[in-house]
Amino acid sequence: MTACKDDVANTGQSVLDPSDEIIVLADTFAFSSNVISCKAITSQADSFLLGEIETDYGVLRGAILTQLACPEGYHYPSGENIKNVGLDSICLFMYYTTWVGDGNAPLAINAYLMDRNTFRYSGKYPTDLNISDYCSMDHSILTNHRIVVANEKLDSVQSSTGTYVPMVRMRVNDDFADYFWRIQSFESQESFNEQFKGLLIETSFGSSTMLNVSDIALGVFYHFEYEKTPGNDTLVSDMKAFYANSEVRTVNHLFYEDKTQLVETLANDSDTYNYIIAPAGVYTRMSFPMEQIGDTIMQHMIYDSLLYAEKDSMAYLIKRPYVNKAEVRVSVENKDNETGRNAWLQPADYMLLIKESSMERFFKNKELPTDTCALLSALTQGVDSVGNAIYYYTYDLSDFLTNQLRKGSEGDKETTLEMLLVPVTIETSATSSTTAAVSSVRQQQTMSATKIRSAYNGMQLELIYCGF
Repeated sequence: MTACKDDVANTGQSVLDPSDEIIVLADTFAFSSNVISCKAITSQADSFLLGEIETDYGVLRGAILTQLACPEGYHYPSGENIKNVGLDSICLFMYYTTWVGDGNAPLAINAYLMDRNTFRYSGKYPTDLNISDYCSMDHSILTNHRIVVANEKLDSVQSSTGTYVPMVRMRVNDDFADYFWRIQSFESQESFNEQFKGLLIETSFGSSTMLNVSDIALGVFYHFEYEKTPGNDTLVSDMKAFYANSEVRTVNHLFYEDKTQLVETLANDSDTYNYIIAPAGVYTRMSFPMEQIGDTIMQHMIYDSLLYAEKDSMAYLIKRPYVNKAEVRVSVENKDNETGRNAWLQPADYMLLIKESSMERFFKNKELPTDTCALLSALTQGVDSVGNAIYYYTYDLSDFLTNQLRKGSEGDKETTLEMLLVPVTIETSATSSTTAAVSSVRQQQTMSATKIRSAYNGMQLELIYCGF
């Protein structure tokens, strides 16, 4: 008996039933990648691009269509002690957090009344919606275009933290002021939308600057007289603000000029590099050979050292497969090393690797990343073998592959797994004093360009898998 022998080096393995033995193997697989163009994303940003800018990846134009929140239950001063209520002026305020491009180049801003249609709060609106469906652009609310130089911050205001917030203040013309002042009924948002559908804000001059707009408000400045005591009137000046906040819909209209030609040009470089451009909807598709991977793994799960079953005079033992690790590292090539006019255009901070067939549903339903649908990675810094800084995203597809291997019928199995690299912005919520969980994932609407090494240029899927 083994237990009675003095040599115990292989005692555990010798008494182990071969059917319980765990096989551990490693493999690498090649896959393919290419640049594709996706249809417009659903606008759901918390900041909005306004302006026009030309980069090596094309010309982007951004405009904003927005409703304003109704101050439900509000009414202008009235009563027996109130008299001579009158309008002084109405101003459109627009705040921007940052800008890209040439901060000293002028751009001309104009605003129009949305006179044809408005938004439903629960509606889904793409960034390439047809502006003419909502605005005829016949009713400008400004007397003249407002010329803005982003870097000057002439209208900036000081925040509660002591920093200056860039702002653009635009006085509306008399026709629009009279029209808006006549709206005195604020029973509900729905009735307010019928009287005031919203505003279109766009630029008509300038091709070097893009503003990241964070807040929009319409301020109504008015006065009234208050009779405090008989014959003693006090003149009071006041202001009521109507905000473009989370209670209403704001949609960023984005247009990339010659996008088709851009994608064709980038695709010509696919043997070496791929690209992900936001908010152009230019993504990289990664195609993983699932059938080949599955067949290779299952072939290695056949263990023939013991007669466990017979078929066609062959002895075999099939292990149950499990993929422990399936890592893909996406190498980023343009972090902090661009020069010239695109030096500011950097890779995305967060990149989602998502099943192409699930992408529309994922963002429409505001889902979160899961191991069987989408994987999230932050841009990570490391060092190479000689100490130089390198940047990359990493993804572990082990659950994708395990689920694929364990699908019962051949009809359920995918020959090729098509996944997209999509730049995203995230929100987090604290789960403890030291950790945070991702609470929201949205397609990125700020500008970024991510240049990555293509699958033909050294990328591989590295697997560690076992059978038991």
